[in-house]
Amino acid sequence: MKSYDVAIIGAGVIGASAAFELAAQKLRVVVLDRQQPGLEASWAAAGMLSPAPDSPRDLPLVPLGNQSLKLYPAFISGIEETSGRPAGFARLGALELFLGPHAEVECDRRVSECKRLGLAAEAISQEMARSWETSIGPAGHAAAWLPEEGTVEPRSLMDALIAAAQSRGVEFRAYCEVTKLLIERDRCIGVLAGAEKISARHVVVAAGSFSGCIGGQDETLARLAPTRPVRGQMIALRPDGAGLQRVLRSDRGYLVPRRDGRIVAGSTSEDGVYEKRVTPAGIRKILDSALELFPALAGAEMLETWSGLRPGTPDDLPILGPTDIDGLLIATGHYRNGILLSAVTAMLIREWVTTDRTTFDARAFSPLRFASTKMQAQHAR
Repeated sequence: MKSYDVAIIGAGVIGASAAFELAAQKLRVVVLDRQQPGLEASWAAAGMLSPAPDSPRDLPLVPLGNQSLKLYPAFISGIEETSGRPAGFARLGALELFLGPHAEVECDRRVSECKRLGLAAEAISQEMARSWETSIGPAGHAAAWLPEEGTVEPRSLMDALIAAAQSRGVEFRAYCEVTKLLIERDRCIGVLAGAEKISARHVVVAAGSFSGCIGGQDETLARLAPTRPVRGQMIALRPDGAGLQRVLRSDRGYLVPRRDGRIVAGSTSEDGVYEKRVTPAGIRKILDSALELFPALAGAEMLETWSGLRPGTPDDLPILGPTDIDGLLIATGHYRNGILLSAVTAMLIREWVTTDRTTFDARAFSPLRFASTKMQAQHAR
């Protein structure tokens, strides 16, 4: 039986980032994935780096997202220097447009909320917004400028991240599905992958929307990592005229520019769908939003369509940290923010594994919150 310091289940951006950080501490790390590493939600992401909340449910996430955004430049620099590959990181800010008759009121409310949460934001005139992005559509009646936000190209990031982790000695195993956690006397001592037993002092579950399914009839991870898929469909476009310099979004959709001139448009949010495919209704929704934001895309070439499965949770917040089983940690449920939160999650996992304490208070995201909720419900009955 081969032995490691840490076995990570899932080779997406979260698992690979944690492996990269842990390997810097000279730990022996293996990352196990049910398919080719990096080809699930991370591969399908748009790559926006925005800690601003989309809804009131996101408010507890803002400090974590803001911390991760602060870590991102050094995080990317380490990956690029170690791998020798670009990750497509840029920090050019984002424009958020507000539509409809109450646009100015909604914009002012948004800016005030962002400032209250410690995020840089300001309302700007329509004239200024259109001087930056000349092809913005007439539907936008007010605009907010979020100067600290950024983007990364997720597929480039995954290539660079895996190469960087391998350079530090991390072992990646493709098509190696974990079927069981090995638990003895309330301690996780490794995993079973097919017929192979893999020993590890620490096991980190970072398998995205599949996390709660590991182990089949064993309810351990269904209890500690109750994830579900939320399908998101996407389109890549190549404009035939003026391009886009920075992220452009509204409450109906978003556009993310790539360095090669492509524009990624998204997205749908389809709860509980495990099938990765695009649909006419989903593509129409995305295109309607894209053309509303940026009418110049009407003649653009459609280069690619795809979909991915975001890992949702009961409260739409990540599941991070140690569990009531010694040696077992969870790092999943990042929903729409896996790319953004990769830097801070990697830091937290490294700190939990090496020092058993963290510099950032992540108790709100503990896996034990779901177990506690179930116990409270049972006592109430």
